[in-house]
Amino acid sequence: MAEEEKEESQESEGSETQKKGGSNIVLILIVVLLVLVLAIGGVVAYLMLSGDDETIDDTTIKQEKIEKKRSRRNNEEMGVGPMYPLDKFTVNLMSENGRRYLVVKMNMEEDSEELTPELDKKTPLIRDIVISILSSKTVEEITTAKGKEKLKEEILNQINKHLEDGEIRHVYFTEFVIQ
Repeated sequence: MAEEEKEESQESEGSETQKKGGSNIVLILIVVLLVLVLAIGGVVAYLMLSGDDETIDDTTIKQEKIEKKRSRRNNEEMGVGPMYPLDKFTVNLMSENGRRYLVVKMNMEEDSEELTPELDKKTPLIRDIVISILSSKTVEEITTAKGKEKLKEEILNQINKHLEDGEIRHVYFTEFVIQ
């Protein structure tokens, strides 16, 4: 019996040592994993923050341009600005039989005279934008007054995306024939 008690006490001491050793290993693994996660997180944060400098600069420049456009608009009288006429557009409309077309002539109101040279340089781009928008429409979309207003807004927004020296205030249709 005494031997059995000694064996049991030795087994219990051995299992306690194994438990302590096992919990130490788990604790060490947790600490190592935590350090690795923090190191990876630090590297990722550094890379993300260092890459944002260019994005912030681009965003700042875009915001400055927008502010410049808005201040120019507010400072000037809100009357009718200088007009930039575009040549006549003749485009096929989207239809089932493909026999419908639209003839449009339009003028664009500029926010300042400074925009005219840029519009002269970008006339092919502007014509392409207008043709793409007009040819994507159906007769039903553009026959109503609301449809024409939506068309003007779409043309205005797409052209203004490509302008740097100013913006187009309004688009005026001077001829609009659907055949």
